[in-house]
Amino acid sequence: MSESADGAGRAPDPVDWATARRVARFVAGRDPLADSYLAASLQTDFDELTVRAEDLVAGYTGLRVPDHASARVLDRRDWVESNISSMRSLLDPLMQRFGARMAHNPLSPVSRRVAATEMGGLLGYLAKRVLGQYDLLVAGGPDSVASGARGEQHDGAVYYVGANILSLEKRFAFRPHDFRLWIAIHEVTHRAQFTGVPWMRGYFLGLVREALELVDPDPRTMLRAVSSAVDEVRAGRNPLDEGGLVGLFASPAQRGVLGQVQALMSVLEGHGNVVMDDLGRDHVAGQERMSRVLQQRRNIGGITGAVHKLLGIEQKMRQYEVGERFVRGVYEIGGRPAFDAVWHAPQNLPTVAELNEPARWLARVDAARV
Repeated sequence: MSESADGAGRAPDPVDWATARRVARFVAGRDPLADSYLAASLQTDFDELTVRAEDLVAGYTGLRVPDHASARVLDRRDWVESNISSMRSLLDPLMQRFGARMAHNPLSPVSRRVAATEMGGLLGYLAKRVLGQYDLLVAGGPDSVASGARGEQHDGAVYYVGANILSLEKRFAFRPHDFRLWIAIHEVTHRAQFTGVPWMRGYFLGLVREALELVDPDPRTMLRAVSSAVDEVRAGRNPLDEGGLVGLFASPAQRGVLGQVQALMSVLEGHGNVVMDDLGRDHVAGQERMSRVLQQRRNIGGITGAVHKLLGIEQKMRQYEVGERFVRGVYEIGGRPAFDAVWHAPQNLPTVAELNEPARWLARVDAARV
């Protein structure tokens, strides 16, 4: 079966996934530490530390999951392969619509290769930076976005990119056992959020599906977006400040959905960092220095910072900060149990505006309980 067609009569995807894979693997490269003796302990350590992290996270958050996580230590190329699979699953409905529109365009082969190069470059760049990941799309299987149904095959997998973890350990002289536990706590927290809250996974994937359904495959949409960006520049504003390229090409309806996604991810990322740091203070030697290093790693400048802004990655970095401030604000006002209202129902999630006003969010959810 070819990379571009999954069945008879289907038009080629507007992304040449084979090319995207090759570009991503080339950009990701291979860190020499991946083959060093230092890598020998990674799988054994993460097998043990992931289980320990689960117990710590469950005790702190109260989120109980039905089964245990399993640790999978990947190299950068494995991470690329996993995320291309997830991305194809996520984007498939959109790919079909764009593919049908481009089917009779004589320039479509060139467009497919250009799109693949851009996609591969992004994935390869991220492969050099990511430390760990809970992939809820792989967990749900190929039909996860379309149906919201849970799959069983990979539901317990938490990924760790070994070479990147080793690189930070060596560069900053982190104690491996402690640093690995700290990373495991963060990724296991994300798994607990999506598997310990019954409605969370379906709600998130529903938002993704809604956003994709709103995308207009008409090339004229791109021209309108470019024209709007030019107007923003003339007005002295950076059109990439909110959401990078995704926000630039979003329609008003999409921006509403993206706002919901942004608020949700800010809460989840912020909560993950709070759990990571609070548990780290009690169970991880050197946690404060690790936290400072990762914060500096997010707040980078120069050409790398410009790339982050262009791709919308900077917006994700801000999600950590906004979400952390919200969670800490709720803790200060109502104590840690007050935050648990977030998990009760989707309508209890904070809005984008409430992320900066935790007292306003608490008043709303308290009023709803009366």
